[in-house]
Amino acid sequence: MLFNILKFPARIAIKIYCRNIKINDKKTLASKGPLLIACNHPNSFLDAVILATLFKKPVYSLARGDTFKNKYVSKLLHSLNIFPVYRISEGVENLNNNYDTFSKCRDIFKQNGIVLIFSEGLCINEWKLRSLKKGTARLAFSSWEDKINLTVLPTGINYHSFSSFGKNVQINFGNTFNWDDLDRKNMDGHTVNKFNDTLKSNLIQLVNHIDSEDSDKIKDTFFVQHPILFKILLFFPALIGKYFHGILYVPIQKFAWKKAGKSDHYDSVLVGLLFILYPIFLSIIALFIYFIFGGYYWLLTFITIPFLAWAFVQTKKQF
Repeated sequence: MLFNILKFPARIAIKIYCRNIKINDKKTLASKGPLLIACNHPNSFLDAVILATLFKKPVYSLARGDTFKNKYVSKLLHSLNIFPVYRISEGVENLNNNYDTFSKCRDIFKQNGIVLIFSEGLCINEWKLRSLKKGTARLAFSSWEDKINLTVLPTGINYHSFSSFGKNVQINFGNTFNWDDLDRKNMDGHTVNKFNDTLKSNLIQLVNHIDSEDSDKIKDTFFVQHPILFKILLFFPALIGKYFHGILYVPIQKFAWKKAGKSDHYDSVLVGLLFILYPIFLSIIALFIYFIFGGYYWLLTFITIPFLAWAFVQTKKQF
């Protein structure tokens, strides 16, 4: 329920937070299940938020188990269609809980649903594909053994930056495959490896591989060119948006950097805080306008102010 309520405002927020989201095959966003999205994992839960808001059907995501330690957080995450996956480092005693999570995923597949899994396991802010864990293969095989006609969708998500506001994002969907597409020769005892070989051969073409020090290649890969007229028309709205939103953004950015600046979760923490606090910020402005001018002018707050933010993001320096 909460997922459905928040999906629309989250979609708007992502449009503001990201300057450009380039998708190689937009028809994929209308996909129906049973579908397992097997994605790389460069930017914490922001990866899941972007993909979940773009797909037309609800997307259920798998996240690291230690996030679910607090029972209230656990309830919140479950209401957002997020289920836990545990690693050995999070306690061997928790590994059996993965069977419950996989069972829930198979139930979703049986209802023609969609599940998102991050096949690298850990999130690391970098431009390359890392080694794949076994979870994706195990979920897929357990579904096929349960006679579910599951399709796997290799997906690469790429960011021009892991710290700056106003991102250029590239989402690349690969060729789907299922049980019949796997090379099953000499598979006995090597099913996971065979699966991961197939998945990796797809993902490696979808994920940008760039040295973090190669700023020229990063720019060439992600730069988005806007027409001069576009920049001229947005110049004054962007200028107003920059200083107006600085009241909110600067203290939140400093707080997020203090708490998570040395981790790979900074970007997602910043987005999460902004998503929670921005409606409060808008409501305060709306109340101020209502008491000053009366009437229905306050309603314009929820259109005009986000537009100013969007204008600034579209015209700010990219690199």
